Amino acid sequence: MSWTPVIALAATVFLAAAFVLKVNRNGWTLLGATLLFGLTGYALHGSPGQPSAPGMAMERQGTDGELLIEARREYFDTSQFPSRWITTGDGFARRGDFAQAAGFYRSATQENSGDLEAWLALGIALVEHAEGRLTPAALYAFQKAQQIDAENAGPRYFLGLAWLRAGEVERTLELWREALEAAPEEAEWRESLALRLMQLETMVGQGSAEPRDLE
Repeated sequence: MSWTPVIALAATVFLAAAFVLKVNRNGWTLLGATLLFGLTGYALHGSPGQPSAPGMAMERQGTDGELLIEARREYFDTSQFPSRWITTGDGFARRGDFAQAAGFYRSATQENSGDLEAWLALGIALVEHAEGRLTPAALYAFQKAQQIDAENAGPRYFLGLAWLRAGEVERTLELWREALEAAPEEAEWRESLALRLMQLETMVGQGSAEPRDLE
């Protein structure tokens, strides 16, 4: 899969929304977050030949949960299955029930306090349950995950997404740059993280070029 046309399309959409449709500057972070999730979805679930299915509202809810799970799993060895608590929690997350999912992820952390994926899954679920808000409990979960393995970019990546949704773009950039710097050279997810960081930096740079146009 070639990333060049995908990134070009995302950049075109951003520029069209910003300079042609005159999206207010306050909406840039939401637009950027949407495009970033879109890129993740394309990378993980790109299957244009797949037929559509009825029940669009339910399908969309399930896909969002599936996307988050697949994006999380990208930072772990896919040949090793997560614990039974995480697997069960993922079932609820796929249906959009992040409150129930968080309960199972919490049980996983209680069973094994050193389970990085459990803490990361818990942080993600708590953010989604709070409708995108980074609660103290979610922040604690991300920090615990990062303490377990500072080289794994997952905690910083998803914490960065949460800050991006809150409009804190600079915090996101800082976290993703730190994650890339700490990432092992042989990590399979290193390239995709670098591409997402590059896209966000490009969006920020393009958006700051002529700020008066959007005021």
